Amino acid sequence: MNVHEAFLKRMEFVFGEFENVLVAFSCGKDSGVMLNLAYRWAEEHKMLGKLAMYYMDYEADYQQTDEFAKRSFDEGFPGIKKYWLCLPVSAQCSCSMTDPYWIPWDEDKRDLWVKPMPDSPHVVNEHNVPWPFKKGTYGADVRKDFAKWFRQRHGTTAVLVGIRMDESLSRRATITSQHRVKMHKGRRWSEVLGDGLVSFYPMFDWGVEDIWTANARFGFDYNRAYDMMYLAGLSPAEMRVASPFHSCGQSSLKLYRALSPHTWGKMVGRVNGVNFMNIYGGTPATGYKKATKPAHFTWKQYAMFLLKTLPPRIRQRFVENIARFEKSWAESGYGRNPRVIAQMEAEGIKLEHTGEVSKLCTKPDYYEIVRIKSGIPDDTAISDFRHCPSWKAICVTILKNDFTLQYMSVSRSKKDIERRNAVLAKYKATL
Repeated sequence: MNVHEAFLKRMEFVFGEFENVLVAFSCGKDSGVMLNLAYRWAEEHKMLGKLAMYYMDYEADYQQTDEFAKRSFDEGFPGIKKYWLCLPVSAQCSCSMTDPYWIPWDEDKRDLWVKPMPDSPHVVNEHNVPWPFKKGTYGADVRKDFAKWFRQRHGTTAVLVGIRMDESLSRRATITSQHRVKMHKGRRWSEVLGDGLVSFYPMFDWGVEDIWTANARFGFDYNRAYDMMYLAGLSPAEMRVASPFHSCGQSSLKLYRALSPHTWGKMVGRVNGVNFMNIYGGTPATGYKKATKPAHFTWKQYAMFLLKTLPPRIRQRFVENIARFEKSWAESGYGRNPRVIAQMEAEGIKLEHTGEVSKLCTKPDYYEIVRIKSGIPDDTAISDFRHCPSWKAICVTILKNDFTLQYMSVSRSKKDIERRNAVLAKYKATL
């Protein structure tokens, strides 16, 4: 069967298993097709009462994205439950070197808002949010809290998320990891979130060509920002409508100036560093393409120089996480396959072989845990720095303003987790 037929089979399964089907709509091309197809299936099978949609609006978007959201909520998809979330959440911000997060819809900065609060009966904001919410909660946590509230209010819920494996290796791993255990009835395209609450990825095997084929064949409405991107010369794979201040939107930030000039001026005034990222996003200055350094520096020296340019609070976070990273490689070690180990040793990196097999690695191979005893190397010929660390890779993460080192696949530190838990506990105590 083709991917469309496979999707319909998955809808038959999901609608048969749960009392509700909640579509995570982002106004992007993938979630837009997913919503349209789910709606068609529910309408044909007289199950529109089971279907719902939600959209988390981050305030700063293309004008065409706002127009698509309004059409979808106020004109399209009649007969289903709709939630347009406009909440002051903590959203990742890679444009500013002083603030790793920004807060859309912050009432204290209403005069700086990129756009006014949408005028729609479906809007959920700080004044009418029906579940316990505190300003500054992480966006990912808000989505989980909303889904849990929805499940408690309406019954068992399947959340449809429009991710595709061909977009990134991390998304492919979401489906293919051999260590996944929280699946619903063995479906690898699912993830159990709680009692009666499951995420599903029914478009995991679609390609970008399939998305646009569906739009053309069925005449679906879609975000017209993609038309502007096409006219600007972008390939279908390059077209994204991610939050402009998020790290994955850095390289395309300059498009906002060209494609949505009416909001660009407000975006520059909304978040510190936006115009810098507009000029240098997607260049070596922000850790993209071929990173370079001054000739008189080693990569480690360049990293120390870059750290000195940062505000004390951000610099301290970097220093702590880099030290944790070095200590982890020296004392705990990581699992690597024999080919990577051989490459590391051929470059003169002194390794301690533990003889232990890592249980964290997901690919069907032998992964021995090794420790680096000669210190993090300055540079490496190993193309993927997630396999072998280097000071060059650390420089790239600094340039990307990634103080948690997640770009290097480093997990959150205990301190970061404790800080997050303390904030959540504080908010819960005030409810």
